[in-house]
Amino acid sequence: MAAGVLAVIVVAVASGLTAAADAPATAAEAPATAAEDGDQYRAQYHFTVPDRWKNDPQRPVFIDGKFHYYYLYNSDYNADPSANFGTAWRLATSYDGVVFADQGVAAPKKTNPNYDLWSGSAVVDHANTAGFGAGAVVMLVTQMDHPTPAQQLNASGPQAQFLWYSTDGGRNFRPHGEDPVIPNGGRADFRDPKVVWDEERGRWVALIAERDRVSFYTSPDLKTWSRTWEYVNPGIGTIECPDLFPIRADDGTLKWVFGVSANGYATDEPATFAYWTGSFDGTSFAFDHAAPQWLDHGFDWYGAVTWEDPAAPLDRRYAVAWMNNWDYAHSTPTWTADGFNGTDSITREIRLKRVGSSFSLVSQPVAALQDIATERTRLGDVTVDGFRALDYRGDAYQLEAEVTWQAASNIGLQLRRSADGTRHADVGVTETYAYLNRGQTGHPSGTWKTESRTPFDGAADRVRLRILVDRTTVEVFVDDGRYVQSSQVFAPPGDDGLALYSSGGPATFHDLTITEFGSVVQRPARLLADFEGRTWGEGWTATGDFAAAAPSTSELVGQVGGRVADTFVGGGDPATGVITSPAFTVDRDFLHVLVGGGRNALGEEPATSVQLLVDGRPVRTATGDDSGRLRPVQWDVREFAGRTAQFQILDDATGEWGHLMVDQVVLSD
Repeated sequence: MAAGVLAVIVVAVASGLTAAADAPATAAEAPATAAEDGDQYRAQYHFTVPDRWKNDPQRPVFIDGKFHYYYLYNSDYNADPSANFGTAWRLATSYDGVVFADQGVAAPKKTNPNYDLWSGSAVVDHANTAGFGAGAVVMLVTQMDHPTPAQQLNASGPQAQFLWYSTDGGRNFRPHGEDPVIPNGGRADFRDPKVVWDEERGRWVALIAERDRVSFYTSPDLKTWSRTWEYVNPGIGTIECPDLFPIRADDGTLKWVFGVSANGYATDEPATFAYWTGSFDGTSFAFDHAAPQWLDHGFDWYGAVTWEDPAAPLDRRYAVAWMNNWDYAHSTPTWTADGFNGTDSITREIRLKRVGSSFSLVSQPVAALQDIATERTRLGDVTVDGFRALDYRGDAYQLEAEVTWQAASNIGLQLRRSADGTRHADVGVTETYAYLNRGQTGHPSGTWKTESRTPFDGAADRVRLRILVDRTTVEVFVDDGRYVQSSQVFAPPGDDGLALYSSGGPATFHDLTITEFGSVVQRPARLLADFEGRTWGEGWTATGDFAAAAPSTSELVGQVGGRVADTFVGGGDPATGVITSPAFTVDRDFLHVLVGGGRNALGEEPATSVQLLVDGRPVRTATGDDSGRLRPVQWDVREFAGRTAQFQILDDATGEWGHLMVDQVVLSD
């Protein structure tokens, strides 16, 4: 190998727990069932599901200054995967793509006869094209079209595309009827719709995966769709989760990018995110080259989504993927040890770069990762000729270095090294390729997928690597990020050594620096009341006309589920009384509730009011707006942290609009 320079950056996090900046809550005295600080395998600075199961990410949308990130979530997941069909859409919010706040389930499964919710995409309908209101969040999502009970059990019902919508800023969705807006048409695979707004033509475009092809549709209103074109590729495995977006290259050229999650193993390529550059005329995509490029070359970067940076929508995007593989998805030790199964890649910033006469996407960890750095250890210049263990231990950290060599033919690092040196994951470069090898960790067990590789020119005088290490993951960014490898590595707890090695000659790691980060583990959202039962709820009390009443079946705008708390039920507008929750501890930052009905504020008696009681006195109140539309209310309750509180519905009013409708009370960060 010719003399050269190798720059290495490894990223991971220390174990200290810090609160997510924008997370919601869970019922106060409910047991903490997820995201515990003592979890053995839970990632420290990567997104993880609070409990149970997650798989596909859903493209985030930007609302009120923060990203709303949805993902497929299964609350019924257990040790028997064959009995665990059924995903909902769960929501987490983030200001920066690094620190996330759990908001609970946004679109529940089994809400209508179409049962589960699978992948799709949400959009903000600013122009009210669908008629749900300007700014409504609308999602086109795959469900089964009226599956039989047997089809529900094995998820074999006919796949079709359905509309759901939210009028409270994307926190809660309800279905737009029971019938699909894009019927199946006899296809066995027909899923994962990706919706984008075609600004030039003033209409919506949807891409739908159909096993060996992607079909393109257009619509003026998200409800009526016309099929316009299809891309067919039978040689890339089952196609899923398509994507389409414009992006401007570093030389100013505007390109469209078409992407899919696919299996390239038949042609010795990855099973991650394949993409093509080209042009889009509003109906079909024209390819610059027939062969795809890949946004990741590892084994565990699937179902990826990209979304625009609102500050520079044409210049850069973000991307995230599910760090798992269906070949061994249910064998992760996170489930047996810690009660969850689902980790995402780090959020990446992606850009388009001209490379010769072509264009390629390049990616790096999002810059906001550095905002949670807690400590940096500078080890200076370290020379290795053969093998050298470092005086550092950790399972989550960032390592940076400039590495130079003269004659070495293989240079790298042993990560997650056991005390006896028999187990470790290796990252390095040779004269012809860069690699990530997890074979000597023993995990994932039973897989032949042990070493991933990307092209590397050993004659180059400089190369850059950036490697992100967390408790169960390693991500390797080569050069400017044109080549990336991301894989799970289930090293046992305690395998936390770090070593350098070289073959064929010495190498020097210059200014070797290790950075640690604060934990971004989410505090799970806590549902205080959804009023879906036959009583007000366990531990709730009621007085007056509401003592013998219960939640009502309703179809209100903004309603979640089939029932609400409606004080009309006690005897119409003249009914009066109080409905009060059991006591709970304020251990999250915000309380969310949906409120409709009479505008009769507390203090202007008679009142129709919801209120937060601390020490028996109202410290937060809200009322209706003389309509049947449920509007979202958010209270900042940080000043009452650690205090005991109750939520209360008060109805003293007896005249017109002398009642109140309430739904979905959630304590959150």
